[in-house]
Amino acid sequence: MRAFVLSKYDTAVHAADVPEPSVGEHDVLVRVQAAGVNQLDEKIRAGEFRAILPYRLPIVLGHDVAGTVIRVGAGVSRFAIGDEVYARPRDRRIGTFAERIAVDESDVALKPASITMDEAGSLPLVALTAWQALVEIGEVRPGHKVLIHAGAGGVGSIAIQLAKHLGAEVATTASGANADFVRMLGADHVVDYRSEDFEEVLTGYDVVLDSLGGENLEKSLRILRPGGRAVGISGPPTPEFARAAGLNPLLRLAMAVLSRKVRAQAKRLGVAYTFLFMRASGEQLRQIAELVDAGAIRPIVGRVLPFEEAADGIASLTRGGIRGKVVIRGA
Repeated sequence: MRAFVLSKYDTAVHAADVPEPSVGEHDVLVRVQAAGVNQLDEKIRAGEFRAILPYRLPIVLGHDVAGTVIRVGAGVSRFAIGDEVYARPRDRRIGTFAERIAVDESDVALKPASITMDEAGSLPLVALTAWQALVEIGEVRPGHKVLIHAGAGGVGSIAIQLAKHLGAEVATTASGANADFVRMLGADHVVDYRSEDFEEVLTGYDVVLDSLGGENLEKSLRILRPGGRAVGISGPPTPEFARAAGLNPLLRLAMAVLSRKVRAQAKRLGVAYTFLFMRASGEQLRQIAELVDAGAIRPIVGRVLPFEEAADGIASLTRGGIRGKVVIRGA
């Protein structure tokens, strides 16, 4: 079958013929009709996540899928041939930039009925990231003040809507050109990152979702109330993450060193910092689908490309300027 393959880190993916997926006892084989492009694809392509995800190249990239089930393993009980589904395949089983992919049924949910395949293909990774950051880690409740960085992006555009649904007062950073757009998503306060310093205008926040890291994360810690929490999805990874991921002692030590400064700063300020590397969850996608069909969350698709242009779709992430997600339509 046709797929887009990464053969060497820091090079472009390329089209290639690859073997058909092996379908395990608890797998569903999905005909890929739409696949979202994520920053994680670009970070893996560039070799930035080799320590966390030590893939053996070549690999097929792609972390989001929406499509139709065309085969089920003998032990599958939740899905049948013909079901329209969406999923974020678990780490080390990625590969949605292909004609077909086998996914463990526990990572899969029925596609929201009210949206298109392209829209469903844009959702899994960013929606799971927002859910795990705000619901699981942040425990956002009505009346909380939540700051979402990069509100016009893939994660940000969903996180704003989810935080608003949870009853929070929502602030976001965005360019002036995107101010009306993020307000439409539900943002109560918009900080133009090109002309304003969010640290000077925001204070007393319960939760910050940071997708930028570095100085942006350090400032985010300072606008939290005592006891507040910053959730970082760009790093630095923490020792707690390294232990949970089962990384070797050397990598645990390296991550402790990398995150020492931000962890010490959080402790001084009386706040918390958590690094989130989202995980696959069909059950969470089922709950997200209910919110989508209820109108609480709507996918934001900024660009749809044909299958043959998957490499350009990944490259577009470094250029920026796209609201929401880039989606590759199935072959």
